[in-house]
Amino acid sequence: MKRLLLLLTVMYGFLQAQNPQPYQLPPKEILDLVDINPRPLIRIDSRNQTMVMLERRAFKTLEEMAAGEVRLGGLRINPLTNGPSRANYTYGISILNIASGETSTVKGLPDQLKISDFSFSPDETKIAFTNTLPAGIELWTVDLVSGQANRVTDANLNASIGMPYLWTPDSESLLVFMIPSSRETLTTGLQLPEGPAIQESTGRRAPVRTYQDLLRSPADEKAFNHYAESGIFRVSLNGTAAPFLPTAIYRSLSFSPDGNYLMVQTIQRPYSYIVPYYRFPVTYAIHKADGSLYRIFHQRPLVEELPTGFDAVETGKRNIQWRSDLPATLCWVEAMDKGDPEVNVPVRDQVYTLDAPFTGEPFILAATPNRFRYVTWGNSETALITDGWWKTRRSTTFLVNPGSGKSSMKVIFDRSTEDYYGDPGDFLQKRNHLNAYSLWFSPDNKKLYLQGEGYSPEGNKPFLDEFDLKTLKTKRLWQADGISTYESVVRVVSPGKKMMITSIESKTENPNFYLRSGKSLRRLTAFPNPYASFMNVSKESVRYKRADGVDLSATLYLPAGYDKARDGRLPMLMWAYPREYKDAGQAGQVKESPHTFVQLYYGSPVYWAARGYAILDDADFPVIGEGETEPNDSFTDQLVANAAAAIDFAVERGVADRNRVAIGGHSYGAFMTANLMAHSDLFAAGIARSGAYNRTLTPFGFQAEERTFWEAQDVYLKMSPFVHADKINEPLLLIHGDADNNPGTFTLQSERLFGAIKGLGGTARLVLLPYESHGYSARENVLHMLWETDTWLEKYVKNRGVKE
Repeated sequence: MKRLLLLLTVMYGFLQAQNPQPYQLPPKEILDLVDINPRPLIRIDSRNQTMVMLERRAFKTLEEMAAGEVRLGGLRINPLTNGPSRANYTYGISILNIASGETSTVKGLPDQLKISDFSFSPDETKIAFTNTLPAGIELWTVDLVSGQANRVTDANLNASIGMPYLWTPDSESLLVFMIPSSRETLTTGLQLPEGPAIQESTGRRAPVRTYQDLLRSPADEKAFNHYAESGIFRVSLNGTAAPFLPTAIYRSLSFSPDGNYLMVQTIQRPYSYIVPYYRFPVTYAIHKADGSLYRIFHQRPLVEELPTGFDAVETGKRNIQWRSDLPATLCWVEAMDKGDPEVNVPVRDQVYTLDAPFTGEPFILAATPNRFRYVTWGNSETALITDGWWKTRRSTTFLVNPGSGKSSMKVIFDRSTEDYYGDPGDFLQKRNHLNAYSLWFSPDNKKLYLQGEGYSPEGNKPFLDEFDLKTLKTKRLWQADGISTYESVVRVVSPGKKMMITSIESKTENPNFYLRSGKSLRRLTAFPNPYASFMNVSKESVRYKRADGVDLSATLYLPAGYDKARDGRLPMLMWAYPREYKDAGQAGQVKESPHTFVQLYYGSPVYWAARGYAILDDADFPVIGEGETEPNDSFTDQLVANAAAAIDFAVERGVADRNRVAIGGHSYGAFMTANLMAHSDLFAAGIARSGAYNRTLTPFGFQAEERTFWEAQDVYLKMSPFVHADKINEPLLLIHGDADNNPGTFTLQSERLFGAIKGLGGTARLVLLPYESHGYSARENVLHMLWETDTWLEKYVKNRGVKE
């Protein structure tokens, strides 16, 4: 009889597991807040005359997410549209004249719009965008003067690899990636392979991170060709199309600033089964403006084999680009250390330039002691080059005279990338006489300008600085007061006149755009507050210390009308994301303003303030490894110390019940959550979304970890919650997209951790959201995810210990 009861119990459990859960809606308090469309996406032309507002929606539909998808070489392609399978679209356009403040609608648009790939024409009198239909992608333009829209192609664009068009320099036509008319239908259905899929190791090291959606067979290679190949056509504004470049797999096109040359990147064989398409061989060819081939500049081989470390790079030419302040000059970088961070050399990289006709000897512009990061062009006497080194978190910016080259290099900034308070900002650029972006000089060419966030212990106070090229010193021209609002610089119009387009917000005011001229403000937009019912929830930036003295911060939300004396201690939800540091002093720096508007989004924990919880959001979880010690050497110990400090603060503040605290996070925050559940008893429950839990499945590094599993086995194993699943003795909710494409966070990670907890007798729930990738998009899935979270918190946190 007992055996029969046991069998029936097992069968009942199995039937329960197979019974699909219908979609559920979260409580009204949450539903009313989450089901709101965000404010428009803003695009401003470089002349600061036109603001284009693109309407957004909060969610996709499940039907959109269920559309067909092929996964090839790191790409996810909709086979019907030949574009990305999960693109983010906007759905309407309006145009604001910044000078007059008048808004106009666009005429001639189709009823159904799915807008992407937006760009201004070079002369900024027009815009272009793609519109995705059920069976293809078409190209549209809009005349910004008349407001008239015009469809210029059929639905035959190929957007499988990226931007499917490029404006020509005269703004009168576009180069468009089109599906070849000769393309044959790809055979579907059962196909017997011609043989096994084979890979071979030749004894040379080729460590690579864990990528998803890679090619796996000759059939995949054939399919990759099918979807990635395009023909390039020149299309006029009236829709006339003429062949321009033959069928190939085009990675990108870029005109020289003078418009006389076109750099064409095409992907070549052999393909790889261990790295994505962007590491396949590439031919860099220079064509004339009419499309005729001028010369092959560089043929980059397959990049499978790289040394270990974040500062490892390929050998040979890389970062090939046009110099933006000259008519037709190429610039590139080459490693002097064979791309290997372990090789000790005085010069890591050399930066070269070569003028048209690209046949002479390259000029050595700079020799950087660390890895080249980027160059900002100015004029014949001024350029800025920044290098960096991951292991030390150092970044150095050099002032270079392009005519004198490496002998002229002067250090202007040398700083830790972790030092937010010491961030000097970014140098402003503007369109030059070649219609390309270069450094913004003062009228006398003696000064540059810097724009930055102005990080400080009191919160962000964005600024505009003047930089003297002779003294290398800065002078502050303007800074936001940061007393009750957060004002960020969207666009500098005139540094000398302190004229800017800014965005101003507060705790209760939705961000809106303003034209600032000195102390004068003129409002440009009037987006209403979409969360009026939520504004009585209190928001406070708080500071506290870890037991070892490290400063920490978070944002504390308390329910509307909460009274500590009357309402007592609350259940609390803590949400966090760990970050690695090499300097303890810099780990505790404040990185946001206390006056920002409450921006709710699908994954926000703040909704639960409306459900009676205290919320400790964006809690600092630094993981520090100074000197020769790496942060991950004590990862779990520091996680526990961070969590304990946060809970102690909330308990001592009198707002949180120590026995009713939940921890949650997404991605690396989910990894953190599972580790805290395994290595502490601080939490009543956990919510882990789209995480990785077994580090042996990411053996060649993850997040900020450079070492391989074989170099740091103990670290990998101790950091893997899967290995310690027997210690997870509080309820853990695991949520994951069923089609996660993020490196390392395979859906299998959550499935295996759930299987371990279940097999060991723990309490867990696994929720796989159909069609979702690393982030979640479908309305049905998002609302159900919020319901699952609310149900979990109500059962295991708010009502912990309450008998049903």
